[in-house]
Amino acid sequence: MLSLPDEIDPAGLFAGFETVSSLVLAVSGGPDSLALMRLAARWRDRGAPVSLHVATVDHGLRADSGLEAAQVGQWARALGLPHDILLWRGEKPASGVQERAREARYALLFAHARALGAQGVVTAHHRDDQWETVLIRLARGSGLAGLAGMARDQIFPQGRVLRPLLGLPKQALVDFCRREGQGFFEDPANADPAFERARWRAAAPALHALGLTPERLETLAERARKADEALDHAAEDLVQRTKMPESDVYDLRQAEDAPQAVLERFLGRALQRAAGATPTRLDRLEAFAEKLRAALRNGSAFRATLGGCAARVDERKRLTLRREDPRRRGRKGEGNPARRGEFLELPAD
Repeated sequence: MLSLPDEIDPAGLFAGFETVSSLVLAVSGGPDSLALMRLAARWRDRGAPVSLHVATVDHGLRADSGLEAAQVGQWARALGLPHDILLWRGEKPASGVQERAREARYALLFAHARALGAQGVVTAHHRDDQWETVLIRLARGSGLAGLAGMARDQIFPQGRVLRPLLGLPKQALVDFCRREGQGFFEDPANADPAFERARWRAAAPALHALGLTPERLETLAERARKADEALDHAAEDLVQRTKMPESDVYDLRQAEDAPQAVLERFLGRALQRAAGATPTRLDRLEAFAEKLRAALRNGSAFRATLGGCAARVDERKRLTLRREDPRRRGRKGEGNPARRGEFLELPAD
């Protein structure tokens, strides 16, 4: 059995996940994910009816990454946990490496979870990660959904992500590994100023002194999350009141006086239903909603494309969304705004 500091209770960390029967633990070899692995193993040892699988993504970006992944496998097997190494194959990008690596990591983890029949991927995101995430999104002008930060239990189109360590600071996880005698690796990229998150970490002491502490950002995220849920509720109510029997047609006479934020969230939901995805940038959805509101108030026709959909509002204030055929979006590649999912207003007729 594993020894465990009294201040970290695995049953409390994994509370709410008891009905999940199979999980993939994303373990890189850093102290955060290795603490996650050991705490999850103790949760299992204390009677949780869960099957745990450990997966390490080897991005192949450092010469010793393969050796580190193999060592994680040894540590996992010592705890009675099966381990797999997932390789990011192919040519690596010359720029935007961290973002592309993140995309590849999640794609590999979700695919592995599906292959195993696991119900979710568990990551070791902690309170300091949440602090960085909220500040980065704040600096980028994010909306409420972004300021709500990372959720403890989140469903993505590709799969489910569980984050049981969000309430713990990184130092608590480092200290836990040291008390457990658990070795770990330090990724030099975490302190490389070439990467955005590393710059935020370097600025952390000064920002904490100004009051931007993890605790206060956690409060901000929780309040943003509550407001975001209220917007979702209002938007879904508008969807239900305006949806017509025809597929992806909405009678927007009841939406003329809806607050702008509710209209934007409503449109996001409608686009999600019609095309399977919402626009990736909030400013495009805002521009779409602004033009739509003007058309409703003026009683004029309006056509546009956004998020893979062709949208049309007629003089009766009915919105029709139609998923675009990719073959008909033009053949100019990245030069065509419609192909990039940007907002593009079209002549009314």
